[in-house]
Amino acid sequence: MSDSPVGVRQRSSKKKSPSSQAGVGSGSEDELLSKTNARNVASVSAPTTSKSPSQLGHKLSLVLVTVLAFITRFWKISHPNQVVFDEVHFGKFASYYLQRTYFFDVHPPFGKLLFALMGWFVGYDGHFKFDNIGDSYIDNKVPYVAFRAMPALMGSLTVPVVFLTMWESGYSLPACLVATGLVLFDNAHIGQTRLILLDATLIFAMSLSILCYVRFYKLRHIPFSRKWWKWLLLTGVSMSCVISTKYVGVFTFVTIGAAVAIDLWNLLDYKRGLSLQQFTKHFAARTFGLIIVPFFFYLFWFQVHFAILYRSGPGDDFMTPEFQETLSDNVMSLSSVDINYYDTIVLRHKETKAYLHSHPDKYPLRYEDGRISSQGQQVTGYPFNDTNNHWIILPAVSVPEDQRTNLPVRNGDIVKLRHVVTSTDLLSHDVASPWFPTNQEFTTIEIEKSEGERHNDTLFEIKIENGKKNQNFRTMAGLFKLLHHPSKVAMWTHTKPLPDWGYKQQEINGNKNIAQSSNLWFVEEIPSLAETDPRNKKEAKKVKPMPFLRKYLELQRAMFHHNNALTSSHPYASQPIQWPFLLRGVSFWTKNDTREQIYFLGNPIGWWLSSSVLAVFVGIIAADQLTQRRGVDALDRKTRNRLYNSTGFFFLAWTAHYIPFFLMGRQLFLHHYLPAHLASALVTGALVEFVFCVEPLETEKIGKDGKKIYEARKGPQSLIGAWIACVVILGAVAGGWYFFVPLTYGSPGLDVAGVIARKWLGYDLHFAK
Repeated sequence: MSDSPVGVRQRSSKKKSPSSQAGVGSGSEDELLSKTNARNVASVSAPTTSKSPSQLGHKLSLVLVTVLAFITRFWKISHPNQVVFDEVHFGKFASYYLQRTYFFDVHPPFGKLLFALMGWFVGYDGHFKFDNIGDSYIDNKVPYVAFRAMPALMGSLTVPVVFLTMWESGYSLPACLVATGLVLFDNAHIGQTRLILLDATLIFAMSLSILCYVRFYKLRHIPFSRKWWKWLLLTGVSMSCVISTKYVGVFTFVTIGAAVAIDLWNLLDYKRGLSLQQFTKHFAARTFGLIIVPFFFYLFWFQVHFAILYRSGPGDDFMTPEFQETLSDNVMSLSSVDINYYDTIVLRHKETKAYLHSHPDKYPLRYEDGRISSQGQQVTGYPFNDTNNHWIILPAVSVPEDQRTNLPVRNGDIVKLRHVVTSTDLLSHDVASPWFPTNQEFTTIEIEKSEGERHNDTLFEIKIENGKKNQNFRTMAGLFKLLHHPSKVAMWTHTKPLPDWGYKQQEINGNKNIAQSSNLWFVEEIPSLAETDPRNKKEAKKVKPMPFLRKYLELQRAMFHHNNALTSSHPYASQPIQWPFLLRGVSFWTKNDTREQIYFLGNPIGWWLSSSVLAVFVGIIAADQLTQRRGVDALDRKTRNRLYNSTGFFFLAWTAHYIPFFLMGRQLFLHHYLPAHLASALVTGALVEFVFCVEPLETEKIGKDGKKIYEARKGPQSLIGAWIACVVILGAVAGGWYFFVPLTYGSPGLDVAGVIARKWLGYDLHFAK
């Protein structure tokens, strides 16, 4: 019986492996299934065990592939001794951890913490900031080999995990070797796991999740035993490590979750002999092990993240002032002062860092699309600080001059903003902005009109983000939205520059979506503040506490927002439809003097084979379903069970890790396909056994009670065809790996002919001329 997490339930053979012994309680699964006519219930769980060749062959092969994995991942790991591609990010983050300096990243902390741990092990102090690709590690005394060793270790261990997954699923040795070889000799897996990058941790944890669930599923006959709990909890912890490394780890949860849902659906069948109380116990155990435990383990890494990063750093700008006040030496909290009415202030957009700016030039009469403007004075976002960024903050109702001192501006106040240089007041009205016809134009008008018939149009509300009622409005520490009082739009800007008439500056307009986080501004300084002003007297400020969950939720919002904002084009970005066919790669590093380069590219032989096999699998399933509809049973029960359950589970993993990328709008690269590629390797190994292994067929008899009885014919399993296929496939894949070695390891350098010879699909390689 196959131990596939996507199991088709059926009657087991009389001879059972230790892992499938019947449990206690309501009787063994075999007894229950025999009572139910050995019904086949289609599901998507995990693989199943069948007779396998010598255990010795599997064990020796496991040792061999593990040794080869370490050789291929660690060979020449010190080359190049320069910063490569995204090492500028993840090496930098490790340095920030070691210096306890707060930073911001769109990925969860687990993988980055492992790099910091490795740096701590070797005594690195985090002095190097990995600023530029090509910076020398040797000159800057960085223990980069230790950093690279951590992902190389993860990548090396992924290979035996793949082998063990196939072995535990009951596959023959040739099938195990084919699946493992596709990962072992894949240039993309090797290239991504030899550098300071997160994907090695992600893929290792993903493969470990699948292996642990297979082991857990094999113990379904002895539920709630110690081993059953062990593998259930290990599955949950492994899945937590996946999502704690990158949020795409949720796809692993989808894979395991779908298998668990189908398994529970099967358990709910009254013919299985479980009472509702027993079923509830199964449901609660899986909820605890696969949802609650992973979630708290995931939260734990954020707690570690916050505990380590207690000093102010480059990540401050992404967080609210309240969060920043939890960091020591924070510039915002140290330089923050109260803002009073009649102060001259400088406003700056939080996201684009543009200053609120105006100048005497007017909007054109007509825009390029034919729309008519107000021809009012331009209000723009300007990248540099000058006097045209100065605004006086005024109360809605003028105050006598002798009463204008020490009047603090507070959260919720209605104010006016007067442009100092042109002596005009900020205004918004129901006229379309230059770039956004749905948004309101911002302009300024003369003081006489502002105090007369257009008074209401110059009124704005100060709404401090997460502010309390009557909270003081402060420089630097007070992110706020400026809401136009009559129309309730928020002042907003974006990076698309205005045409020449606007000097390529940013458009300022009124955004009707006031909840949008990009509506936030802050007051950078008060140029009119005198040195003798008592507000300049600073007292030592204590770091303020903030509940963990509030910090966590704020960071989550910022991470998701900025992750979704990664929509700009990149010269090496690619679309999901290109990945299975390996149409293009990514240039990681080049060295002109020696003509060396690292070009991230998979092994074309292996990728094209596994992609073809995925299509073959779909075709086999479709053909089987069609023939069954016409009364033709082309497959015996055991073969169909393995095909639908075990191979189907691996195919589910591929689908869950690939298809969702079509729904994403952010930048995507070839490395996003690596988890799906690993799943496709498992499918390929399984299909090799299906196509090339010849097993004794089962015979079907009708018992005295009129029910079907299945019996296996005696005879050995023939693996000759599978071994021939294994040798051919591994030979071709190893040859493809060796041919592209210079691009994977960055050595040796290639002449023009060598580079051109490797441009199989027009890969944009360097030094081709």
